[in-house]
Amino acid sequence: MKKIINDPATVVADSLRGLELAHADLVTVVPDPAVVVRADAPVQGKVAVISGGGSGHEPMHGGLVGPGMLDAACPGPVFTSPTPDQVQAAIERTNGGAGALLIVKNYTGDVLNFETAAELAQAEDVEVATVVIDDDVAVQDSLYTAGRRGVGGTVLLEKIVGAAAERGDDLAACLALAQRVVANVRSMGMALAAPTVPHVGEPSFDLDADEMEVGIGIHGEPGRARLPAENADGIVARLLEPVLADLPFREGDRVLLFTNSMGATPLLELYLAHGIAERMLADRGIVVERRLVGPYVTSLEMQGMSLTVLKLDDELTGLWDAPVRTAALRWGS
Repeated sequence: MKKIINDPATVVADSLRGLELAHADLVTVVPDPAVVVRADAPVQGKVAVISGGGSGHEPMHGGLVGPGMLDAACPGPVFTSPTPDQVQAAIERTNGGAGALLIVKNYTGDVLNFETAAELAQAEDVEVATVVIDDDVAVQDSLYTAGRRGVGGTVLLEKIVGAAAERGDDLAACLALAQRVVANVRSMGMALAAPTVPHVGEPSFDLDADEMEVGIGIHGEPGRARLPAENADGIVARLLEPVLADLPFREGDRVLLFTNSMGATPLLELYLAHGIAERMLADRGIVVERRLVGPYVTSLEMQGMSLTVLKLDDELTGLWDAPVRTAALRWGS
């Protein structure tokens, strides 16, 4: 294993120190329990939007904390859920009196620990709502979940709901909006090579030079099928077809297309794949109105990609376009 780290036991804490130094205008890092909080928190009268999960998926979630997106993120150990006390601390530090919305990826540990924190906060008379995202069409159950996994759609959900909270929507409205996004977003990923978790020291799974894994999860879980490696047209089609069939997406739909690197896929290849996906969507009469391309939901250094498609309407498009200022996403005034 070759990585730019000192000690696998302190890799998350060391990384968080660097995040805070690089983006001190945006975030404050609380070391114990570990929480990344927007620098101006709490914002009075605003719903606090909080997410989190295992580290190793950067910039999700800590890099998505800031005005127009998350109020706080709870970073667990690499590929391991954050603890309830982390989530509870995030709620306490961002409580502006309007309640908190917890965005939880559908992994068993995440769901249980966020639920526990929500119950503790409610016992202290803080209003808390939870939305679970499960956009991965690859598998119904995996090593980490009961039901579908939460993957690339999480970034789109956090941006859209973060914009609604920023404009002053109340907790009930933010929750209803989040549920609408969850109902209209689907994702699927693939890998050419597995990641190596620092404290494990070896790849999560083995692939021969002529193989690819289709339907992988963001924790290095194997996918739905191991197949001979294909060219870019074949890979994009294998990801896009199940995504479009699942909702289903139809001719005339307006969508946001998110082409995501799993960590080691260079932008040269990612833009190539994105162009193919846009062409395939256009061939079906599906209109790509908004795009996001880059490494936003990674799996350490996994070589691979995922595609996420969100069905848009005028409100969702406006919220996507609304100003955001985080380490990873920045646009608008």
